Amino acid sequence: MPQIEIYTTPLCGFCHAAKRLLKSKDAAFIETDVSGSGDKRQDMTKRANGRTTVPQIFIDGTHVGGFDDLAALERQGKLDQMLAG
Repeated sequence: MPQIEIYTTPLCGFCHAAKRLLKSKDAAFIETDVSGSGDKRQDMTKRANGRTTVPQIFIDGTHVGGFDDLAALERQGKLDQMLAG
């Protein structure tokens, strides 16, 4: 199983949707809440090539993007391949 990282904030609906999608795939992930930490948000922005919105999702260190990007991978049938490692 690949390492999945997701940067979130507690009140973000797209964050909750991304986590639901990953959970529906039985994919374990590491969640980092960036709401209370400028350093964590800055790290996320740097890793996400300047993107500042949440969620930001990484699979095995590769930046997937936000929820819309994750959902697009699912629609295209590519998410299962990525999660299979």
